[in-house]
Amino acid sequence: MGELAEGSGGRRILAVGAHPDDIEILCAGTLARCAARGDTVIMCVATNGNMGSKTLSPARLAEVRESEARASAAKLGAQLIFLGYPDEYLYPDHDTRMRFIEMIRSARPDVIITHSPNDYHQDHRTVSDLVFVASFMAAVPHVETASPFHNAIPPLYYMDTLAGLGFQPTEYVDITDTLDTKLAMLRCHQSQLEWLGDYNGIDIVEFVTVTARFRGLQCGVRYAEGFCRAQVWPRITATRPLP
Repeated sequence: MGELAEGSGGRRILAVGAHPDDIEILCAGTLARCAARGDTVIMCVATNGNMGSKTLSPARLAEVRESEARASAAKLGAQLIFLGYPDEYLYPDHDTRMRFIEMIRSARPDVIITHSPNDYHQDHRTVSDLVFVASFMAAVPHVETASPFHNAIPPLYYMDTLAGLGFQPTEYVDITDTLDTKLAMLRCHQSQLEWLGDYNGIDIVEFVTVTARFRGLQCGVRYAEGFCRAQVWPRITATRPLP
C-alpha cells in the first residue's frame, strides 16, 4: 500500500468504518475538529457498500459509493483508503487481517477511531475486531507486510452505535461548530439518503442531528459525538488525544 502523505502537523487520526457513510454518521464532526487543529485525517472504508440499493446493480452501486466517499473526504481534506470488500461479506480471515495490518502501518496513526464491538451490523462488529487485533499486530516487527512495522500501539476509540443503543460514552467531543461540515459530508452519500429513506423509513440527516443533540444534552453543549476509549494496556495515555 505504501506510506500515506504527511499533513501540516499535529496528530495522525485514522477512522475506520465498515461502509461508505458510517464515518460521516458516527464521527465526522470530531474529524472536522481534528482537521481544524492541524491533524492529518485518514478515513478508511472497509466495504464497497454494494448492497444499499433496490435499483442500482451491485457493481454500479460500488462505483457510486466510492465516488460519494471520495467527495465526502474531500470536504474535510482527508485522505481516503477504500478497501473495497463486498458489503455484508466481510470476514476476519487471515488475508483480511493482514490487509488491515498493512493499512494501519501505511497510515501510521497516533489515534484510531472505529466501530463499537456491539454495534447492530455484522460488518461493523467485524471491523471493530479487525481493527483491535490489527492495530496490535501492526507494531510487531516479525509480522511482515509491505510497510514497516508501526512503532506504537495507538489509543483506540470506539464511536457511537446507531441511535446510541447499548452505548454509554466515556468521552464526548463538542461538534457544535462542525455539525454543518458533518452534515455536508453525509449529504455526499446521496444514494444512501434515498436508500435509508426508502428501506428504513428514516431521514438520516435528521437522525444524525437528533443523535448529536442527544449526546450534546448529556455533556452540556449543543451538539456532541460520544466515544468509548478501549480500556486496555498499553493503549491508555495520560493525555486526551481527541479534541
